[in-house]
Amino acid sequence: MTNARLSLGSSWLLFPVSWAILLFLIFPTVVVVVLSFSPSIFLDFPPKSLSLKWFYELADDPSWLNSGLFSLKIAFLTTIVSLIAGTAAAIAVVRSNLPGKQLFMACVLIPLIVPHIVVAIAVYLQFAQLGLVGNTLGFVLVHAALTVPYVILMVSAALQRLPVTYEMAALNLGATRQQCFRKITLPLITPAVLGSGVLVFVTSFDESVVSYFLSGVTQKTITRRLFEEIDYNISPIIAAASTAFIIITVGLMAMLTIFRRRES
Repeated sequence: MTNARLSLGSSWLLFPVSWAILLFLIFPTVVVVVLSFSPSIFLDFPPKSLSLKWFYELADDPSWLNSGLFSLKIAFLTTIVSLIAGTAAAIAVVRSNLPGKQLFMACVLIPLIVPHIVVAIAVYLQFAQLGLVGNTLGFVLVHAALTVPYVILMVSAALQRLPVTYEMAALNLGATRQQCFRKITLPLITPAVLGSGVLVFVTSFDESVVSYFLSGVTQKTITRRLFEEIDYNISPIIAAASTAFIIITVGLMAMLTIFRRRES
């Protein structure tokens, strides 16, 4: 009886504490979204009225549009490169007798552990000599290096849950390894591949530290542009850009949740 009362008391305490933590975390985001609908030229919270003025300003400013499209382009290309490289690596790790698998998987985690500021400085020093600062290729190479581990981990987990007997049966019936992968393995791991692709896209699109170092004078990501505007020109257009940024990110994370549910 005493344990039951303690459990009941703990649940009643946990509920308001959890909501308080959640509200504390999302409150800054709510403030930014509300500020984006303010007609004032200053960051005035709460706004006296609501307006779409700054969203129109954002849509009419080619520099903001170019930064947003550049970030989307990098994220899209990074997703393609990471999915191809990560899926191939996951299959090699799970479905082959690759020597040094444990060492390979340990190395895979390095980009997830090393602080991005360290990566940014090292990459900038190397890419500046190779002429890869401020162009698409440089961004895609670095972002792919940072996001391939997500694909390897997620696809490897899906492959480990997939019985190898399915593939062996297809091979015994005369299918080639390419046909087996295309018609058996890939369809069964598609939810994991798509889910990891969404995660890679979000990670690349949201990445700010490395992008700040690699952005050039003309080719700037949306995160670099936000940093510059905060430093030199505080206006509600920053809130409007942030709101658009939030909508894209939340939408992609919702897609990731859907893929995970289908996978399970």
